[in-house]
Amino acid sequence: MKLTAVFPGTFDPITNGHLDIISRGRDLFDRIVIAILRNPDKDPLFALEERAEILKTVVGPWSNVEVDSFDGLLIDFVRARGARVIVRGLRALSDFEYEFQMTLMNQRLEPGIQTVFMMPSEAYSYVSSRLVKEVARLGGDVTGLVPPDVATRLNRRFAGMRRGGGRG
Repeated sequence: MKLTAVFPGTFDPITNGHLDIISRGRDLFDRIVIAILRNPDKDPLFALEERAEILKTVVGPWSNVEVDSFDGLLIDFVRARGARVIVRGLRALSDFEYEFQMTLMNQRLEPGIQTVFMMPSEAYSYVSSRLVKEVARLGGDVTGLVPPDVATRLNRRFAGMRRGGGRG
């Protein structure tokens, strides 16, 4: 039986820390489904379709990695995809409490699905989508923190905002 894992998140935008976890995870699992959360309560910088396009381009060379999106309960999506594992990244102790609570709830909802926590490589242990967006918004260089296409898109998006163009 093939072991499928789901790596959920908003990926707004995807960082090299995410890619580090995906890259190492694809060696552990037969298949990884990157599940982009569709959350109408958040105001993402990149539309869902653009995040999916970016992810598909970046992970395209990896035959055992897929990109999909979901809303509702993660556990329902995991079940529907036939996965038995949820992959979650932990950067710091501050991530643990939230992730621990989510894991316990998911285990209650579906005891047969396990959560595996992976820490990004040391080089990416401080990188978050939120921090990357903040640096880019203030005109800082995000090279090496995100894939090159993402850095270009961030620079273009925030240059337009700095000129008064709004989100575009």
